[in-house]
Amino acid sequence: MKFTAQQIADALQGTVDGDPNISVSELSKIEEGKPGSLSFLSNPAYEKYIYQTNASLVIVNSDFKPEKKITATLIRVPDAYMAFAQLLELYQQSKPQKTGISPKASIAESATIGNNVYIGAFAVIGENCVVGDNCKIYPNTTIDDNVTIGSETTLFAGVKIYEDCVIGNQCTIHAGAVIGSDGFGFAPQQDADFKKIPQIGNVILEDKVEIGANTVIDRATMGSTIIKRGVKLDNLIQIAHNVVIGENTVIAAQSGIAGSTKIGKNCMFGGQTGIIGHLSIADEVKIAAQSGVGKSVSEKGAILEGSPAFNARDFQKSYIYYRKLDSLVKRVNNLEHQLKDRK
Repeated sequence: MKFTAQQIADALQGTVDGDPNISVSELSKIEEGKPGSLSFLSNPAYEKYIYQTNASLVIVNSDFKPEKKITATLIRVPDAYMAFAQLLELYQQSKPQKTGISPKASIAESATIGNNVYIGAFAVIGENCVVGDNCKIYPNTTIDDNVTIGSETTLFAGVKIYEDCVIGNQCTIHAGAVIGSDGFGFAPQQDADFKKIPQIGNVILEDKVEIGANTVIDRATMGSTIIKRGVKLDNLIQIAHNVVIGENTVIAAQSGIAGSTKIGKNCMFGGQTGIIGHLSIADEVKIAAQSGVGKSVSEKGAILEGSPAFNARDFQKSYIYYRKLDSLVKRVNNLEHQLKDRK
């Protein structure tokens, strides 16, 4: 489908700077733009591309002031990044939607399936499960007994949800994620063996949670591992038993949260962050990538970096000296030799 600059501007509540009748039929990166495509500019580091792009339309911030001539028509909006995200969402919604239940799916007679649900081939839905309206369950997904899934939730191919777990409304769980696997609980024995501790709890995902591909969330030993409303977890993350993650917290890939740690709301953790068990992390805490947290954080809004993690600004100051450590050691050794010579 083709849309004119004016139609797009009206949808985004923006203004056209250029030809309002020029039309586009696809989206593109600004550095790869071609005639008939729409792109956006929000990061100043990419400004150089707007002067050379072949894209027909570019969404920019309202206060953008070009330093050179631009051939593309501009659509000015308060926030170019959010406006482009809105267009991507509209584009996604315009694509053909999966519908219907495959005859190759296995659904227990005791399961309750809502209206307008898509269930793909070789999906398995166990006894006493509840699947809400407008859900999409892609092929090879397994939902064990007594699982409840809210409305408008999407489970991509190969998701595994263990028994008794609860998934909220408007959640997205990407391919290969495992929800409700056993927590890592073993009691050491006198013969140096380990006795497995049964994990009889579950996992609860509240509404609007997104779980990345191949992320694993363990069930609680007792009670629930809880991922609260609006949490976004990247790919390849490990969340251990009895962890609680507060509302709207985001965690990047390859991070690990050990058992019984409580994470506050609106936190942001970079990739490969590690947090040991039984800690408490305050609201709005930010942790830089590859940091290791070994003690609780009580300060709201704290910014941490390093392993062990501490105040990010102090870490960055310390790192300046760390990079010079070799030369500093040599200087100290030279001074020691000089003092010995004087003796």
